[in-house]
Amino acid sequence: MAALQAALRAKHTYSGTVDGIRGPMTREGVRRFQLRRGLVADGIAGRATRAALGWRGRPKLGRRVIGPGAKGWDVAALQWLLATRGFPSGPFDGRHGGRTQAALQRFQAWAGLGADGLAGQATIRAARRPPPRSPLDFALPISAPIGGGFGPRGDAMHTGLDFPAPRGATVVAAGRGCVSSVGYDPGGYGRLVVIQHRAGMTSWYAHLSRITVRTGTCVLAGNQIGRVGSSGFSTGPHLHFELRLRGAAIDPRTGF
Repeated sequence: MAALQAALRAKHTYSGTVDGIRGPMTREGVRRFQLRRGLVADGIAGRATRAALGWRGRPKLGRRVIGPGAKGWDVAALQWLLATRGFPSGPFDGRHGGRTQAALQRFQAWAGLGADGLAGQATIRAARRPPPRSPLDFALPISAPIGGGFGPRGDAMHTGLDFPAPRGATVVAAGRGCVSSVGYDPGGYGRLVVIQHRAGMTSWYAHLSRITVRTGTCVLAGNQIGRVGSSGFSTGPHLHFELRLRGAAIDPRTGF
């Protein structure tokens, strides 16, 4: 379903999130595409509709080994699976480029597979397993409501929780650990603190206006580590909070 939604977004007949859920918006997107192509507008993506989608409508995931340079329905499906399992590669565009290759190899290494960058049956089976969950319990990193959740957003993946809060609001450690890195991340996180916990877990605190800890500092849950800001790729003051398990971004709500 995610691959169909990605294809319809590319054809400008679906503007919803690529969430893999069959719903009325997806059916309406299929129907609009069918009307444009002179097909029976039943809202069902059958053989004729997928053929009309061109390379975006074929082949199904698992019909071939996916490697660099591939494009198609199966590549979009793979990108969505990798992202929802913690290894996003940017937009779900159905094109296997450098970012998809890097995400695929990271996932394969994480899953204990040979990181050859080729998505065959073993990789696809591993990617279809349930998303990982936090093995540890964490506290909320800020006294603020959740404004944006973990999961697909538009045609890409949002890998954490957003907590809208006033600039300068206190941000605290979500659990006991030691600060593994602090500084300004040019990739969009802005002022960022990363804390290493046990069991292969790390917590990430992004878009800060101020950092109040140093690398190597060990903290307890509730200790201040910074203040809310809007640094990096941010449209307003908020805390972006992530949990990662051995590098895989997981839904932080599985740790609360």
